[in-house]
Amino acid sequence: MGKRRSGRELLRSLSKKQKKHLREFGEEHPFYDKVSGRPEATQICELSENSDKSSAESDSETEVEQVSVYHKLLATLKTSPESESEEEEDESESEEAGESEAEMDSEGSQETGEADGGEEDKNDVPEEEAATDTAEQTLGQEQDDGADTSCDPRHGVIEEFTDVKHESEFSLETNFMEEESGDCNADTRDSSSSQAFSEDPFKQHMDKELEEKEIEKMSTLPKTSSQSQWPRLGQLTFSSTLEKHKTLKADKEVDVKQLYLHKPLESTWPKVNKQFLSSVNKPSDSPFTPLQRDLFCIMNTYQDLFYPERNALTNGEEIRHAYCLHALNHVLKANAQVLSNNAKRRDRKPGSDTDDYRDQGLTRPKVLIIVPFRECALRIVHIFINLLEVNDKKKIDVSNKKRFKGEFGSDPEEKPPNLKRPEDYEAVFAGNIDDHFRIGVAILQKSMRLYAPFYSSDIIIASPLGMRTVIGAEGEKKRDFDFLSSIEILIIDQADIYLMQNWEHVLHLMKHINLLPLDSHGVDFSRVRMLNLNNWSKYYRQTLLFSALLDPQINSVFNKHCFNYVGQVAVRNVPLVGSISHVVVQLPHVFRRLEAESVTSVIDARFQFFIDKVLPEYRDAIMSHTLIYVPSYFDYVRLRNYFKKEDLNFTHICEYTKKAAVCRARRFFLKGEKQFLLFTERFHFYKRYTIKGIRNLIFYELPTYSHFYSEICNMMKATDNGVDATWTCTVLYSKYDAQKLAAVVGIDRTAQMLQSKKNVHLFVTGENE
Repeated sequence: MGKRRSGRELLRSLSKKQKKHLREFGEEHPFYDKVSGRPEATQICELSENSDKSSAESDSETEVEQVSVYHKLLATLKTSPESESEEEEDESESEEAGESEAEMDSEGSQETGEADGGEEDKNDVPEEEAATDTAEQTLGQEQDDGADTSCDPRHGVIEEFTDVKHESEFSLETNFMEEESGDCNADTRDSSSSQAFSEDPFKQHMDKELEEKEIEKMSTLPKTSSQSQWPRLGQLTFSSTLEKHKTLKADKEVDVKQLYLHKPLESTWPKVNKQFLSSVNKPSDSPFTPLQRDLFCIMNTYQDLFYPERNALTNGEEIRHAYCLHALNHVLKANAQVLSNNAKRRDRKPGSDTDDYRDQGLTRPKVLIIVPFRECALRIVHIFINLLEVNDKKKIDVSNKKRFKGEFGSDPEEKPPNLKRPEDYEAVFAGNIDDHFRIGVAILQKSMRLYAPFYSSDIIIASPLGMRTVIGAEGEKKRDFDFLSSIEILIIDQADIYLMQNWEHVLHLMKHINLLPLDSHGVDFSRVRMLNLNNWSKYYRQTLLFSALLDPQINSVFNKHCFNYVGQVAVRNVPLVGSISHVVVQLPHVFRRLEAESVTSVIDARFQFFIDKVLPEYRDAIMSHTLIYVPSYFDYVRLRNYFKKEDLNFTHICEYTKKAAVCRARRFFLKGEKQFLLFTERFHFYKRYTIKGIRNLIFYELPTYSHFYSEICNMMKATDNGVDATWTCTVLYSKYDAQKLAAVVGIDRTAQMLQSKKNVHLFVTGENE
């Protein structure tokens, strides 16, 4: 950015449109900047004046037209640099005259990138007063003003980024290589070596030019699979459509230099990851744990990865550090390439071919990290900061750090309830567990910008709900998903938790990622890779999926929404011992198989089987204290309505039940005043209360988490009244529950139970077994 004018002089000369931009973004309108002293600065291609106006008239018109950006860029590429500069001059001169014109779509998109619904509240503030206050904040360069600002989008008062002092540092388009730290020159040294250029996985993946026939092949032909056994990951399944794909082999020793880590990651990674290495390790040993070594070897090939054995207690932080290293390595390489090409373009001779500098996507965000809670985002940002800080003396500049800690950190004064919870619960729900957030992060080697507008960000960290409110639904006026068009790495961590939140948000995100943007957002099309222009971004996107369990819905996302041309790797270890072995009470477990023609019909078949064959056995008053465990909320509502209709003596607890009603239901059930208790899995996931008084247990469906089975069964010992002999446990399952069944009883027993002609199987657990 150019030099800023004084505050009062600025306000007098600003147009209405510029004041609006200043009030919302805390910086001058980009049209007003004067760039001087830079010969042949990088030009940003704009659309023609007519098309620009038509796209900026209104949000509703833009959505109706749905004009492909590919057709816009064809017209743009014909524009010469001279006409571009003339257009920019005309635009800046016409600012005063165009006060009534609607704001540009790109500005609205930047606003949407961090908050929804804030525009109406801001319009209530007197214009001159709001502009004056914001200008004083901006010109005062107070970076941490937003520390106390609430981040709830419903408040509409989210303060945008105001760090004008370092604005130019984060603009890749106006930065040159020599303006960066000496570490950036590492990319220049590496690119000078043809060998390094050809072997760098980043270069190999992003520079590969697919052909039409290969795209058609991936879209039509099925994938071929192969199996491999790795020392730490276990059984791996490699799948790819292209014949060129070769199965990876596990590397016993990993040399950091062979991984092509960008500076300064080579030196910082061993220090950051030291906490996970055993004290026995020598300095010369690998800086990776065995698990990280195997995972990173796959990540570094840019293949899709599905790892369903993430555990918050044991390996969760190891995995988080590994994918943070990969994401940061990718961003630093991509940004260094852009900065290097900026310098080359500046020094190039007039009239030379500009097609050699295609180094970016249609929008800037490259990495999208989906995590369930704010605490996860906080830890990710801290890992990024630690990886960028070479030593204690060279601290990186982190903009809005104080605000970030205030909004994403946990309140130290807030004391946890005095309830004894399992260790895995404490690990998952540590820190700030708010699940509605999103934050843009712009990264260079010596500085990091938090709360960057999405279109100025390199990495976006968000929850599924946070992304859902930005993307919006079809028909909504204010929605935006253009910033997802050029995502190159998608990381979905702790995918199992989204099954407990709202899985539809994940599916909605997957449907809107890597689509052609509806607007140009000021991109220089001469710098855009052909893969993005051809709308082939999804074939280059790497998806890293981490979960604590195997689930059909998670498998479906990995199989149906991941199209990486390099192929996919999935860890497929089968559980030899099920969670039923952890049941300590003496209890007969009756597994009853129900028949269903298809996956869609199993829901109705289970309900009919339950009311016809299972429930009549428990209607007798002798079978009191019966808890019915229901994983699906929709099944819970169906059963609750049926019980009300049949006038059965029951009570119910779900995740939406108020605390007083929960206490009342637990008391009625314990005293036997209510014969049945309907109990949802989500309530158990979020609360982990011990239900006392259980004598008879019915699993309407197998639990999503296998360890919930043993937890619920072991609740029976919470009430010791000498009636152990009367305890019963009934479990309903079908052939479509194979994965869940294997996690409960083991793979060998599952095979027997699914293939057997008998529909009823009995297991007995307990000390006297």
